[in-house]
Amino acid sequence: MRIDLHTHSAVSDGTESPAALVATAAAAGLDVVALTDHDTTDGWAAAEAARPAGLTVVPGLELSCRWFPADEPPVSVHLLAYLFDPAHPALSAELARLRAERLGRGERIVTALAAAGYPVVWERIVEASAGGVVGRPHVARALVEAGVVESVDQAFADLLSHRSPHYVAKADTDVLEGIRLVREAGGVPVFAHGLATKRGRVVDDAAIAAMAGAGLLGLEVDHPDHSPAERDHLRGLAGELGLLTTGSSDHHGANKTTPIGACLTDPGQYDALLAAGTGTAPFTGPVGVPG
Repeated sequence: MRIDLHTHSAVSDGTESPAALVATAAAAGLDVVALTDHDTTDGWAAAEAARPAGLTVVPGLELSCRWFPADEPPVSVHLLAYLFDPAHPALSAELARLRAERLGRGERIVTALAAAGYPVVWERIVEASAGGVVGRPHVARALVEAGVVESVDQAFADLLSHRSPHYVAKADTDVLEGIRLVREAGGVPVFAHGLATKRGRVVDDAAIAAMAGAGLLGLEVDHPDHSPAERDHLRGLAGELGLLTTGSSDHHGANKTTPIGACLTDPGQYDALLAAGTGTAPFTGPVGVPG
């Protein structure tokens, strides 16, 4: 089986609709794909309705979180959540707060860029998002379209980086609280790209152990932004902590060059993930009928 457990659609910061994303997954020969848009489940129904025969879609999302070290600034971390109940009151409320925070942050960034003379207009960016959760990737695409930068990656490395004078932080969820909310909703929390040092600061092993103590169930090990050494370290740590391991592409359509299916999850680990999730079920069986 070919299993990719981390992808994004245009409902958040990808470029393909949920329907196009599942078609891409099937065309790439995947048997299982997880839809994990940022802080939203709005793409689930469309992905289920458009799911090609033979493809299983795992409903999930990527939760924006922070780790708070004792004597250092907080570290931005992401938590993949699978198979949770999307109607769980506490989790739903936190997701709504995160989406509002993301929207307000995006507007503040665009206001700062426009004040500095860059040709970006907030209303046009919101319109171009077509109802998606607007965030920095949408601002990055606007900068590309305006000819300010050559690529989304360049925008993130320069004008949208945390070092930029236009950067605005957002109030993400404490990762330990995020883990608790996902577990209470019957979901499976997996720490996303936890040692991707190429992205910036990462947490240490003690932080991951604390997450495991709070109910974390897995580590995303095989990820395009992890080096071979980082993958080996995470795999060993997962063994020590009794955590399952996943692999995925973190596919964003045209926003990133990584193709869907670039990294995959072991079928045995996937079975363990399915056994741990009780909030909802994968979309499988006859087309349009949940499993």
